[in-house]
Amino acid sequence: MKELAIQLGQACSDLKIDISDSQQATLIDYLSLLAKWNQAYNLTAIPDSCWVTELVLDALVALPYIDYGPILDVGSGAGLPGIPLAISRPDLDFTLIDSNGKKTRFIKQVAIDLKMTNLDVIQSRIEDFTAASGYALIVSRAYAELDVFLNSTQHLLAEQGRWLAWKGARLKSELEKVSMPVVINKTITVNLPDVAGQRYLLDISRTQATG
Repeated sequence: MKELAIQLGQACSDLKIDISDSQQATLIDYLSLLAKWNQAYNLTAIPDSCWVTELVLDALVALPYIDYGPILDVGSGAGLPGIPLAISRPDLDFTLIDSNGKKTRFIKQVAIDLKMTNLDVIQSRIEDFTAASGYALIVSRAYAELDVFLNSTQHLLAEQGRWLAWKGARLKSELEKVSMPVVINKTITVNLPDVAGQRYLLDISRTQATG
């Protein structure tokens, strides 16, 4: 993990990601737990040599667009992007939801071991999940196509809330399928070191009724 720590520190500096040394150390602790659990539970198929870039940095690129909470991470899987974001923004409350029991058990253990008091974990299908109040931000890295993500989570979005969606080369075709009225506030091109292919981060709001 020492090599990953050096890699993470250098990448954060190069990409101007503003997190503390202690937060970087906690992110490496998260990867250590992932390595331990991945042997038995197959939480991710991404090679561990790529974890800093394709898991941690891929999540942290959203930090400039996360300004308030509460935040819901849908289809969180091994805790992505929710855990890296929650480590980096301990002042905000995060709820991570996934229907897979082994993955939610892992996230709960991470929250315990890393003493993450701003993290809540839910095992449920998103369609069956309800909340007492809406979320200011709903994020998803690899849950579903954009239209499915927006439609299945709209009942959980606060009135003035926003979505953040990580997307790849199929962005144009996914946008064409979106059926509900939304506004694409920003399309951010994501450039990560040593990662080929197109990556984007979409900042989305509901279309507000007028009149």
